[in-house]
Amino acid sequence: MIVNKWFVALLALTSLVAQGDSPIAFAIHGGAGVAPKDLTPEQEAECRKVLAQAVQEGHATLKSGGSGLEAVQKAIIILEDSPLFNAGRGSVLTAAGTVEMDASIMDGRTLQAGAVAGITTVRNPILLANVVMTKTPHVLMIGAGAEALAREHALKTEAPEWFITPKQMEKLRRAQKKSAVTLSPEDIWMRVGTVGAVALDKEGHLAAGTSTGGLTNKKAGRVGDSPIIGAGTYAEDGVCAVSGTGHGEFFIRNVVGHDVAARMKYGKATLVEAADAVIARLSEQKGVGGIIAIDAQGRVHAPFNTPGMFRAWIGTDGQVEVKIFVE
Repeated sequence: MIVNKWFVALLALTSLVAQGDSPIAFAIHGGAGVAPKDLTPEQEAECRKVLAQAVQEGHATLKSGGSGLEAVQKAIIILEDSPLFNAGRGSVLTAAGTVEMDASIMDGRTLQAGAVAGITTVRNPILLANVVMTKTPHVLMIGAGAEALAREHALKTEAPEWFITPKQMEKLRRAQKKSAVTLSPEDIWMRVGTVGAVALDKEGHLAAGTSTGGLTNKKAGRVGDSPIIGAGTYAEDGVCAVSGTGHGEFFIRNVVGHDVAARMKYGKATLVEAADAVIARLSEQKGVGGIIAIDAQGRVHAPFNTPGMFRAWIGTDGQVEVKIFVE
């Protein structure tokens, strides 16, 4: 009987050690659609700087024992606060010249998720998505109701004009000069962009989050894939975590995030095989964009079909990678 008690205690201790022995990995994106001609050397350097800051902040959270959910939020907050990316401050403008932001977050351990859409004053929509997940029985909240929830939980807000940048005002003017009927693939590339993060933490749990301002010149009230669980965001322990960026209507129709996971879980595809196949399917339909994904072993993959995608990751080797264009 004494031996049995010691044996049980040893098994419990072994289990705790094993849970903390998982490799960690972290990846982010700052949106697909950028082309070399779009950035001056100075702008490219600044974008790389912010990407490096965000990926290192998220990875540091994991390294210190923080959860994947915490890491995802910390990195996305940095990207939302930067006017360089299409999320939070710097979000693209609707046809009415306003900002409407969407975000979501998902816990691979429990499959719990939270999302918001049509946000106009919350400084960091990713934090509000987390409140929806952790403080309500719901998954998706929109507009005034979501804004009220933010006030209830004392999230930081800003005046609507705080989110608008001269760069996005100019992009709107350019977009409105062209008919939607005559938009070329290059025009679409210039209209897309989103930020996101995926993580594998020390406990072996996967997490994903995405935040966006949507499409330039979109109709007021339009919602893309970023707050749609299974489309722009998906995480499932033992399989993968995915965050997407691109033309959201295609991501919704193809349930991109879940499709990557399903190909791995049921079709036994590798992360690379699954992610590449999903992007290839988008390309066949003339959909544009990309994804970042991490599997349960910490492998990272970031395929896209546009001229470039802002992306950065720190894999299980601990090396920082920051990339923008095809390399």
